[in-house]
Amino acid sequence: MHRFANPARFQRMSRVLLPITAGLAVWLIAYGLHLVFFVAPDDYQQGVAVRIMYIHVPAAWMCTMIYAMMALLSATYLVWKHTLADIIAREIAAIGVVFTLITLATGMLWGKPMWGAYWVWDARLTSVLVLLFLYAGYLAVANAGAGSEKGRIAAAWLCIVGAINLPIIKFSVEWWNTLHQPASIIRLSGPAIDKSMLAPLLIMLAGAFCLMLTLLLLRVGAALNEQKIRRLQISKISHKSAA
Repeated sequence: MHRFANPARFQRMSRVLLPITAGLAVWLIAYGLHLVFFVAPDDYQQGVAVRIMYIHVPAAWMCTMIYAMMALLSATYLVWKHTLADIIAREIAAIGVVFTLITLATGMLWGKPMWGAYWVWDARLTSVLVLLFLYAGYLAVANAGAGSEKGRIAAAWLCIVGAINLPIIKFSVEWWNTLHQPASIIRLSGPAIDKSMLAPLLIMLAGAFCLMLTLLLLRVGAALNEQKIRRLQISKISHKSAA
């Protein structure tokens, strides 16, 4: 972990990984969408509306996975003071916001034909909405005071404390009466989804993951370049002042 905390080493690794993750993201999502619209069958109860699942479920998995990654990166930053961990956490948070918005939007579109309403104060819907607020709060605190160290430390602690919402999202369908169905993929007895639907769903999930990695590498690379430019500008100003 300490080896990859070096920004220069990270950028070298990023230049190798970026074309791979970008290519995989395009191929997986394109192939997954082909399966979703031309191969996967309609659901016997939900009909064509079930196709929203192939966007909604990967987005939901990604928004919770990203927040878990942020919490781990925040802990790394607090313990070892790795600046790169803080940068990655801040850059991936913006991606998490987008996936969370997609999750909520597709969930509302899916809920209308299934539940008769775009929004209900369902335990899972509410906890995902709280997750969106946590993302927004983290970004606001992290960027407060032009990204001061105090702001970054406060944001890291907020992220770690907010991680308590993740098990609530996961187990809300089991702890409370909810309109959401229980887990149908990760189960001890095996997936409850037919293979004709499971395969496109897993491909879309892999595509979403590769897309997230691609966007993260681009954003972190841009942030590190901005940091370099800022240091050069400060150094130039200092030399002029000394002269």
